[in-house]
Amino acid sequence: MSTQLLESLIKQSEELSVEEQLRLASYLVERARQASAGPEKRYRWRDLRGRARYPMMGEDAQAWVSRTRQEDTEQREKGWRHD
Repeated sequence: MSTQLLESLIKQSEELSVEEQLRLASYLVERARQASAGPEKRYRWRDLRGRARYPMMGEDAQAWVSRTRQEDTEQREKGWRHD
């Protein structure tokens, strides 16, 4: 939100009655509370369990781990040789 818009909203809120200001404040507080709600609003890893098809991306997980470790080792060794 731009600073100009925020300043405009603040000025507009000053034209409200006390009751309207309290109602607006209550609305904003509740909305902020819901937006920053804890884990019930966010996914947990255990909620995602079993969602992906096996094998994901057509490759076995252990094969992927072994392959990427080997590639990383080769990259490191290549870097050592060029130094």
